[in-house]
Amino acid sequence: MGALVPGGVLAFDAGNSKTDVALVAADGTVLGTARGPGFEPQRIGPAAAVDGLEPLVRAAAAEAGVRVGDVPLVQHISACLANADLPVEVEQLTAAFEHRRWAESVYVANDTFALLRSGVDEPRGVAVVCGAGINCSGMLPDGRTARFTALGKLTGDWGGGAQLAEEAFWSASRAEDGRGPATALRTALPTHYGLPTLTAVIEAFHLGDLPAERQLEAGPVLFQVAGAGDLVAMGIVQQQAEEIVAMASSALRRLDLLSEPVTVVLGGGVLTAGHPVLLDQVTRLLAEIAPKAIPRVVDVPPVVGAALLGLDHTAAGASAQERLRAAFAPPPVA
Repeated sequence: MGALVPGGVLAFDAGNSKTDVALVAADGTVLGTARGPGFEPQRIGPAAAVDGLEPLVRAAAAEAGVRVGDVPLVQHISACLANADLPVEVEQLTAAFEHRRWAESVYVANDTFALLRSGVDEPRGVAVVCGAGINCSGMLPDGRTARFTALGKLTGDWGGGAQLAEEAFWSASRAEDGRGPATALRTALPTHYGLPTLTAVIEAFHLGDLPAERQLEAGPVLFQVAGAGDLVAMGIVQQQAEEIVAMASSALRRLDLLSEPVTVVLGGGVLTAGHPVLLDQVTRLLAEIAPKAIPRVVDVPPVVGAALLGLDHTAAGASAQERLRAAFAPPPVA
């Protein structure tokens, strides 16, 4: 039995906070899309996590005017997934997708590879994602890759929005009680949360009067304070820039690209927010280590990269890739 969308690709970009799905025809035409909640196989198991994607698959198929039935929906699945960090996790997730029979073939990779492919015209380069956490990957057209396990401090990682928020509170608290140097974070944080003092903010989080997820709001406050020249906040941002470049340069070195012209794709909420105090440092530090590397902040959703990886697999050609990119291109600036 053939696929309902002959030669088509079902692309997934599944992150910790949201999941995007795109159903793409063989010629790169986007037939249907859907968005849903985050993908958490580490919490509910690989099979249950993949099963939870079915409503999104059905929504994208319905938009395309096709039905999810007993035969494969498309030729190929390209699934770029958060928490696909270890080889055993990739194997389990691949098996779970194969069990669903949505496609004739399945490719599973970490979601950093979707970011990378979304920012380059061929599968060659390095990507660093700095969102809630931090991760990096690199690839070459011959199939060689470089990647990191990225399980947090356990695997040597530093940074991302969650840790930046913690560092902001850590520095502000030490300024408050005299253990650390003075910083404007001490007053900027309570101002942001609408409370009179830093102590009041901390008590509100500890007692549950402020929901824990709002601690992440300290990250943008950190960048505001750093942009105003606060030395403590600038030091934290500098460390984040150094970590981003350390990951990128390590991947470039492993792929023998350190002295080659190559794109370094930057993505994730911390990097795409456009904070000059961070991006300028990343650009400067990267130029010192890899002078021919070109940093590029992505301007299309990473699901485009997942779909492009799928079209690479089906050998769809340049025109299909151009059509796909055009469908997700940002509107021109007036």
